[in-house]
Amino acid sequence: MLELKGRTKSAVIEPITGQSILDLALKANVDWQFSCSRGTCARCRCLVTEGMELLGEITDEEWDRLEPEEFDEGYRLGCQAVVVSTEGRIVAINKPYF
Repeated sequence: MLELKGRTKSAVIEPITGQSILDLALKANVDWQFSCSRGTCARCRCLVTEGMELLGEITDEEWDRLEPEEFDEGYRLGCQAVVVSTEGRIVAINKPYF
């Protein structure tokens, strides 16, 4: 189960292995902010409150854009956080800087 919370819309959907949080949010019509989808703008930044272990490793793009303490708090870039397992619950909230 994947719970996505955008600015004004939310959705609960089945996650798809190999898809990013951003891709899944857009497919579910959640108003997830983004500009580039390549990991450079950081507008798709999100707080993962459950299921971080179900997502792929932190990417180089994320290391370039986010601070180490943000990872400790549970932040990822939605375009870079890829579902690697559907055996659990993932909750992600879009939290851009601005």
